[in-house]
Amino acid sequence: MRLSNNELRSRAAAFAGDWAHAHYEKGETQSFWNAFFQIFGIDRKRVAVYEHSVEKLKGGKGYIDLFWPGTLIIEQVR
Repeated sequence: MRLSNNELRSRAAAFAGDWAHAHYEKGETQSFWNAFFQIFGIDRKRVAVYEHSVEKLKGGKGYIDLFWPGTLIIEQVR
């Protein structure tokens, strides 16, 4: 089901209000991104994973904070 522009605006405004005073990034990151995806009616668990393991270009392992294959990579700067 496609959401109307008014519904998206309403959800985005509610999200912004809910997170306006957030300050503990590391402890709230997954909750933040789950709520962000809900603006668009997307269940994050169906499309993206947290802490996706990758091989670094210079060797070793690293992790992508949030990975939606073919669509989105999120790496939060701390």
